[in-house]
Amino acid sequence: MISFNYLRNAKFPSEKIHVAISGANGALGQALLRHFYHAGACVIGLTTSSNIKLLDSSNDVIPIKWIVWKCGEEQKLAPLLQEIDLLIINHGVNNYQKSCSDTVNTFININAISPLRLLNLGIKQLDYYQEIWINTSEAEIQPAFSPLYEISKRLIGQLTSFHRYSIYTSQGLRIRKLILGPFKSTLNPIGIMTPDFVAGQIIYQAQMGIGLIIVTPNPLTYILAPIVEFIRWLYCKCLTERLRI
Repeated sequence: MISFNYLRNAKFPSEKIHVAISGANGALGQALLRHFYHAGACVIGLTTSSNIKLLDSSNDVIPIKWIVWKCGEEQKLAPLLQEIDLLIINHGVNNYQKSCSDTVNTFININAISPLRLLNLGIKQLDYYQEIWINTSEAEIQPAFSPLYEISKRLIGQLTSFHRYSIYTSQGLRIRKLILGPFKSTLNPIGIMTPDFVAGQIIYQAQMGIGLIIVTPNPLTYILAPIVEFIRWLYCKCLTERLRI
């Protein structure tokens, strides 16, 4: 059973915490929805697909709330997000296509710009939000054999780090980064890990109070990711100090 005590100083509007997860039609999104639902949370799936279902291990339908949206219309989610205690930004795309102008725009918009818009919406809801988790992928710091995926993930990773170490985190909002390795999904059918294992590890590390959550079979990521985050933290701290002078 998940304990929600890791949501520090939580002042929830009801007995249940409300969790919204984007990319809810994907393998990891559905695994996270199941984990939180069985832990007693009120879960909301944010998806760009319609007529989808969440099934448990017995293939029974799990009754949750679905919200259909599309990238570029994040502002329409603002009223809904005011009801949320935990927002998990998890949507993305990776189709390994050759580069062209349309493909570049698709990757940047879905993997970077759209998550940034949702992140900014969460930041504006400081009276409501306790935490935001954002999946940036280890492609932020490691090769993923998909240059556009790497570039877009590196962009959202850097922007997320900036927000994590900016003034927002001192106003009661905690932002956690999810650095995830290859798991089996439609984006990566040859992934090594299972989505259920990854979802369980994410929640376990969150319960341990970890802000930089890493789940990957690649040992280099456990070394490189904290180093990169430390350099970004130091850079943001130096900039903050300089602005105060």
